[in-house]
Amino acid sequence: MRDGQPDVVALQVVTVGQRASDVAREWFAADRYQDYLHLHGLSVETAEGLSEYIHKQIRAELGIAGDDAREMQELFKQGYRGCRYSFGYPACPRLEDQSMLLELLGAERLGITLSEEFQLEPEQSTSAIVCHHPSAKYFTL
Repeated sequence: MRDGQPDVVALQVVTVGQRASDVAREWFAADRYQDYLHLHGLSVETAEGLSEYIHKQIRAELGIAGDDAREMQELFKQGYRGCRYSFGYPACPRLEDQSMLLELLGAERLGITLSEEFQLEPEQSTSAIVCHHPSAKYFTL
């Protein structure tokens, strides 16, 4: 423990599930492009929203959710303490490193696997390392 804060690293993985991918593929093959785009967009955004919800739960369990901005616009500007770093982005560029995270979390129980290119399957899934330090931000401009 440093500065009164626990030394904690949080890991997360979430998914909407394989069914969303399967139905989207069926609709695409049936030339139902508008339906496909709506379902794909909804399922990707649902996975992202679920990931943000879990991140908030982590902050609550660490006792730092009280630092969250009160206004929605400020929350969108990362108006909360800590950051969620996902693989494949500049902070964690090596996609293959998420194989360790998935193993630690037992992601196969949720039906989440990695492709040969280390992409999450089903596609509507996310994984992340969550840091709670006050200086942890994705963009510091």
